[in-house]
Amino acid sequence: MLVIEGFNTGKGIGHLRKELWVEDSSSRPYSLLRATIDTLPYYALLEIFNFYVNNAHHDDEWHTLVHVCQTWRNVVFVSPRRLGLRLLCDSERSARKMVDIWPKFPIIVKDHYAEHLPSQGVDNVLDALKLNNRTHEINLQLVPSLLLEGLAKIKEPFNALTSLVLRASDENALVLPDSFLGGSAPRLQELSLDGIPYPAIGKLLLSAHDLVSFRLWNVPHSGYISPEEMVTSLSVLTKLKTLYLGFRSPRSGTGHGTDRELENRPPSPLEQAFLPALTEFFFKGDSEYLDDMVSRIDAPLLSNITVTLFNQLTFDTPHLRQFIGRLTNAPYRADFVFLCYRVQVNIFRQNGEDYHKMLELGISCASSDWQLSSLAQICLNSLPPLPTLERLGIHEGRSSQPVWLDDVEDGQWVELFRPFNTVKTLDISETFVRRVVPALQVLSGKEREMTEVLPALQNVFLEGRQPSGPMKDALGQFAAMRRLSDHPVAVHHRERGRYWTKRAEDY
Repeated sequence: MLVIEGFNTGKGIGHLRKELWVEDSSSRPYSLLRATIDTLPYYALLEIFNFYVNNAHHDDEWHTLVHVCQTWRNVVFVSPRRLGLRLLCDSERSARKMVDIWPKFPIIVKDHYAEHLPSQGVDNVLDALKLNNRTHEINLQLVPSLLLEGLAKIKEPFNALTSLVLRASDENALVLPDSFLGGSAPRLQELSLDGIPYPAIGKLLLSAHDLVSFRLWNVPHSGYISPEEMVTSLSVLTKLKTLYLGFRSPRSGTGHGTDRELENRPPSPLEQAFLPALTEFFFKGDSEYLDDMVSRIDAPLLSNITVTLFNQLTFDTPHLRQFIGRLTNAPYRADFVFLCYRVQVNIFRQNGEDYHKMLELGISCASSDWQLSSLAQICLNSLPPLPTLERLGIHEGRSSQPVWLDDVEDGQWVELFRPFNTVKTLDISETFVRRVVPALQVLSGKEREMTEVLPALQNVFLEGRQPSGPMKDALGQFAAMRRLSDHPVAVHHRERGRYWTKRAEDY
């Protein structure tokens, strides 16, 4: 048996054409032998080439192999499927010339554009897409308007296409028509559109029975799709594992009718979508849309949900509560995270000493009063019972700090805690200690709420310096009342950034 040693020389595979050092495992002990590359059999060269192609940084690095010698060229061209050979087309290469030079390998069209793209670059991309029966992947980032106009005119079906990824550079991007790609891509496995309006996308989805990942994000008003239409389109995607759906602004601004008109519209038949393979769901939009949509989806393997809701006066999402309740893992810890323009509750499952996020439920808002009241609504109305939840954290986001005013009443914190009646440990970051501790004092003054809000609480961890003065008195009063009510709580301190330390202080 011959084992290649030191294959990655850093100089490119072409430098291996003269000689190789190999390990001769037939001798004892092992020894290194020198052999010319021409002495290696076909299958050994193929293994080397396969390793090289799989670890290449660019899709066309395999070109190096065929330019070394005629033997290598023959090996490569005899096994194009094994090596996964594909022709890379972009705005700087003439697809017409490439077709004349290379065999009929599958084509990928990939590029990342600046704001300006010369007309010749547009033509090069569109010429490549004329080879629709050979095009396997399309990945175009920051697509300029001129190129998007050309894409919108493509009416031929792409029967070999497995991946379509488009991201617009213009906030007022052209609407893709229902004739786009002939409305058919039967081998499609990945579909991602970012900032590109495509209200007729349902026609394409109905042909994509093998779709595994679907991302429709930053949808502008002109690309609005009703929840009924979306569910109908999803109903055929039985292999779908990952679903992203995100709107740029609330539904009331879409131009498809006011909220009152939408409320008075006769209800449509309830189309249902059974998604047996779906494990991840991401959504950004208004709560009514989300609640309507998830009420029609059954996803038994769902394990990760990430939701961002636009700010509203009220959040009434009973179906979301049921949808979240289908998560396949028992939650152990929850965190309230406050950022500059967003607030969220994250829920984690525990795997040994590690935590894995299973739910992120957030609201886009900046005012401290709005953040707290919105989060309390969401937790009360949208979270199902969490009987295994034992830890609750309160902290600021790492990427952006919240700007809090003194407009929050202590009772608002009490309402936020109300749904978490199984929590045994409360951890408060230094930023929020002086805001949350007074709320604990409010609990100590109301005997009924002492047993209704955080009734299972046993430990409170405070980050940073030990409180003094009125703050220390408030903690002492809270601890004393908990002891009198047979619900004793120990108060601990931890250093900044260190969680769940054991050192306790008596109050």
